[in-house]
Amino acid sequence: MRYRFEDFVLDTDRRELHRGTEMVSVAPQVFDLLEYLIRNRERVVGKEDLIDAIWNGRVVSDAALTTRLNVARSVVGDSGEEQRLIKTLPRKGFRFVGSVREVPEPGSIAFPDHRVDPSRSAPALPDRPSIAVLPFQNMSGDPDQDYFADGMVDEITTALSRFKFLFVIARNSSFAYKGKAVDIKQVGRELGVRYVLEGSVRKAAGKVRIIGQLIDAATGMYLWADRFEGDLSDLFALQDRMAESVVSAVAPKMFQIEMGLAARRPNDLSAYDLCLRAIPHLNSRTPEGTAEALRLASRALEIDPGYGFAATLAGTCHFINVGEEWAADPTSQAAALAQGFQLLRLAIRIDENDCEALSALSRAMSMWTFDFDTAKELADRAVASNPNATDAWVHRGWTYVTAGRPEEAIRSFERAIRLSPFDRLLTSNLVGIGCAFIDLGRFDDAVASARKALQRDQAYGAAYRCLAAALAHLGQDTEARKMANRLLEIEPDFRISKLMARGQRSPMIIEGLRKAGLPE
Repeated sequence: MRYRFEDFVLDTDRRELHRGTEMVSVAPQVFDLLEYLIRNRERVVGKEDLIDAIWNGRVVSDAALTTRLNVARSVVGDSGEEQRLIKTLPRKGFRFVGSVREVPEPGSIAFPDHRVDPSRSAPALPDRPSIAVLPFQNMSGDPDQDYFADGMVDEITTALSRFKFLFVIARNSSFAYKGKAVDIKQVGRELGVRYVLEGSVRKAAGKVRIIGQLIDAATGMYLWADRFEGDLSDLFALQDRMAESVVSAVAPKMFQIEMGLAARRPNDLSAYDLCLRAIPHLNSRTPEGTAEALRLASRALEIDPGYGFAATLAGTCHFINVGEEWAADPTSQAAALAQGFQLLRLAIRIDENDCEALSALSRAMSMWTFDFDTAKELADRAVASNPNATDAWVHRGWTYVTAGRPEEAIRSFERAIRLSPFDRLLTSNLVGIGCAFIDLGRFDDAVASARKALQRDQAYGAAYRCLAAALAHLGQDTEARKMANRLLEIEPDFRISKLMARGQRSPMIIEGLRKAGLPE
């Protein structure tokens, strides 16, 4: 991104500040400070915000902050007295008040010298989201460091290719653009992709900073951008962590964009479109939403009987109907369970490494068949198939909770949170961690985890179950009964026996629920 103000241009990709045709020398922290103020120019930025953003929360003196602000002013021709661009608001903070124009430049790295062969026809876009990961720029000024930037692209390409819903261009094709100035729209046409991921790597003083940007290849619009920093003490571990961070941000972002596109497409829908439309209904966790998700997924299977994702979605709908007791009667519940297992096994027959199907089946088996050995094997296969799939780690966590392996459950939930710290399943993850803490006898930790879950969703019954059981074990009977009563307000038909029938066999949790006064 380039920010233009007065006769300056701040280029965040190259980390350069230009005044007219001249480049202005800027220290790294001063550049970060200036970029942060410009990006957040619509609001007053407090001192704590700057310390968190520029110094990663380290203790910094007021004098150090003032010095950096004065330098930032001086490099853009401002001063503390004039405050033409960077204004100090006493006891409030700071704000960039200059007029700024954002100029994303899809056309792109240097000067255009790469041309399309007019005799070559552009490949058609696949019927699923497609992406090319271009070679990252080595910003270190040392050609010998190209291997690190290239290794990052290899890791990211490999990790993205594990997501079944993505069509990922192979490394050899993407690296045809290495060292060339490219036009992103042209890359999209030549490779037949909807998205392009580009980035840069800068190594200095034992640190590395990676900047990644996801771009719509058709329009050149920037859809996502972020930067990742780390220490070079363990180079290959750092490369793995950086790739994991980029992929865990990019893949969900692409999926979210695709769902929005599907919602706006005409009614002549493909199986893929139907599944994308089903997901928001499934996530609603209502009887009506689940029924609509099942209808859409079933329709997708009619269009394409070999579409494993549709089978996984439909099977999950059946299990939700049973788990939430939305099936009409015991006969209907038995039929729904049978259909759910049949559909998930179909998805695995279609692709034995389908991490979504493997992980969903592992959780279903732990809940309904109590075959914990098989359930754990499936869960392990799922995360081995795609270590960056957040939902697979969530399902693994619940499988291991049910199987009585709390330490491994906590590891799974924590991995899921690390991959996606703002995920829609965060509340469920926190409750899962709380349940595992109860099994470990760490009741104070369980209370803390359940309360965090309730801060996010005060109508989440599972959080009240966890909290009531943990408080009862701590002897806080009044508070435990209060949480139990709150649970019964949300789930009036709750019974311990029903919870046990759904796979909750933990003696510690069951004992805690009984102590809290919940009905059998």
